[in-house]
Amino acid sequence: MHSKAMIALVATGLALCLAPLPVQAAEGKLVLYTSQPNTDAQQTIDAFKAKYPKVEISFVRDGTPRIMAKLRAEIEAGAPQADILLIADSVTVEGLKQENRLLAHEAAATSAYPAGIHDPQKMWFATKLITTGIVYNTKAGLKPTSWLDLGKPEVKNLLAMPSPLNSGAALIHTMTLAGSLPGGWGYYEALRNNGALAAGGNGDILRQVATGEKLYGMIVDFMPIREKAKGAPVEFVFPSEGVSAVSEPVAILKSTRNSEAAKAFVDFLISRDGQELALKQGYVAAHPDVALPAGYPERAAIKLMPFDAAKALADETAARKRFSAIFE
Repeated sequence: MHSKAMIALVATGLALCLAPLPVQAAEGKLVLYTSQPNTDAQQTIDAFKAKYPKVEISFVRDGTPRIMAKLRAEIEAGAPQADILLIADSVTVEGLKQENRLLAHEAAATSAYPAGIHDPQKMWFATKLITTGIVYNTKAGLKPTSWLDLGKPEVKNLLAMPSPLNSGAALIHTMTLAGSLPGGWGYYEALRNNGALAAGGNGDILRQVATGEKLYGMIVDFMPIREKAKGAPVEFVFPSEGVSAVSEPVAILKSTRNSEAAKAFVDFLISRDGQELALKQGYVAAHPDVALPAGYPERAAIKLMPFDAAKALADETAARKRFSAIFE
């Protein structure tokens, strides 16, 4: 009996030794490259460190194109500094995935999410859903409910939208609409013929519509919703056909020096607590069970158009040329 007890004890001890360490044991240094606003990035790091106090994490913040230019230069020099990327769009990280520069996190808990939100190979993970819909000035005569409304005579010369030639999010939006709406690229040809202006970024679109310089715009959701709450004369519409979305994906670089801590960071972002933080910051969380911010409709009222990041990456150059041929 004593020998059996001893064998059982040794077996139990061996199993405990071989078991993976709890993720809370993550420690060491991490470097995050992100396109989040500085305040959001610091809030994210502070919330992560509250759960993983032994991880020392620093971040570099800039727009996605500049962040990628910095990372590319470091890769070229053979010394990438970032462990983790948290940037605007899935097409950019899909490119890194296809270059074999990302580390899979196969144990990431994604079962609560609908299919298609995260990378199937678990190389990148959506953290938010920043959709693009229609903003209009409250004095506008036509109250749009459909993307097709923007081609109507009442909107002639009154529509502004970001150019996909200068914005990754706008490119994703353009490719999504062209791939989902009847007529494909003919939709954009109709907008051009109706006097649509494609220039500037989301902030400029909001300014034009809020001041009445233009009465309609294509824009990311949170900007007009927040400005309406402050008293701006704008309304935001989630069109009946659906909306495009960028998902601010997080990914681990294969060259990371601290894969366990990097995986812990990913786990936090896609956990319920991490998704509640996205809500607190005023965004639509990717997790389907997290509430939406004030000013948004019920989640069921927001229909996402299908989007394939790998296909978009393959078609990106052709899409830019097609748009340029239509509007320039």
